[in-house]
Amino acid sequence: MEHTELIKPETLEDLIQTLHKIFESDSVNVEEVQNIMESYESKPHEWMKYAKFDQYRYTRNLVNEGNGKFNLMILCWGEGHGSSIHDHTDSHCFLKLLQGQLKETLFDWPDRKLQGGMQQKSQRVLLENQCAYINDSIGLHRVENVSHTETAVSLHLYSPPFQTCQTFDQRTGHHNTVKMTFWSKFGERTPYESTVSQENN
Repeated sequence: MEHTELIKPETLEDLIQTLHKIFESDSVNVEEVQNIMESYESKPHEWMKYAKFDQYRYTRNLVNEGNGKFNLMILCWGEGHGSSIHDHTDSHCFLKLLQGQLKETLFDWPDRKLQGGMQQKSQRVLLENQCAYINDSIGLHRVENVSHTETAVSLHLYSPPFQTCQTFDQRTGHHNTVKMTFWSKFGERTPYESTVSQENN
C-alpha cells in the first residue's frame, strides 16, 4: 500500500477525517497517528461542545466511534483530578493535550512473585498540543491534573476500542477489572448507570 502524504489538520473535523483514513488500513503506524494528532492545534471553540466537567471526577466524553476501528474521546480533568493506575486492554492509546497540563506516571506491571508495591518507571508533564502514546507492552500508567488552579482537557484515541480495563493498587499491585463508561456521547449527556462500579480511564 502506498503511503499518502498527510496534510496538517486545520480543524478537529479535519483531524477526525484523517484518522478515519489512516485506520482504514489493517496496520497502523503509531508514529504517523502521533504526528497527525500532535499537528492539530487545539482550538477550544471546536471541542468545547464535548468538554463536560464534573465536580468530583474527570469525565470521558465520546467524540467519534471511528467506524468501529477506534474511539476518539475528550477527557476533562478538574483541579486535582486523576486516574487510577490502569492498563489499556491490548489497545493502542494516544493522549493529546488540548488545554492545561497533565502529569503521566509510568509503572511496570506488578510482579506476581514479588509481594509489595508497584515499581514506578518514569514521570513526565505533558503540555498543550503534545501527544503521548502507551500500550500494555510499555507498561501501566496514571494520569493526573496536579494543578490546583487550572483545569485540563485531553483528546484520547483508543484502537481497537475497549469496554473494560484493569486498575491497580499502587501499594499492593492487586488489580480489579472495571467497566468503562462515558459521561457524554457526541455532546449529549449519557444516562447515569448506578449498577456498575465505574472507573474512568
